[in-house]
Amino acid sequence: MSDADKNLEIGERYMQAVSSCDVDAVREIYAPDARIWHNFDQALQSVEDNIKTLEWIHGKLSDLEYDIVRREPIPGGFYQQHVLRGKLATGADFAMPACAIVKIENGRIASLDEYLDTAHTQPLSKAG
Repeated sequence: MSDADKNLEIGERYMQAVSSCDVDAVREIYAPDARIWHNFDQALQSVEDNIKTLEWIHGKLSDLEYDIVRREPIPGGFYQQHVLRGKLATGADFAMPACAIVKIENGRIASLDEYLDTAHTQPLSKAG
């Protein structure tokens, strides 16, 4: 298996873990000192803070799933375009498109830069 194939397989395992809120698997896939960055706040997030965000999202949405639009290898990792989908407590559909650039080191995610439009997050913030 090529490095590119291995990196894409890590991306698949990561998205499965995130979709099911398997925080132990997410921790295992991230390097301990991984950094997660979002375009909307320009701040670095730790693995533990990222897991808190993941748990918060799962608390706001039911039927959560990620529709992968594309995942392509890049040197040292992959980029991915996806849409986070789910149902709000009101029963309304939720959809948030995003793009991530992921760097892999030693078989684990070392960095993840995610780009999204925060206008799409408004329904999550308003959800009870």
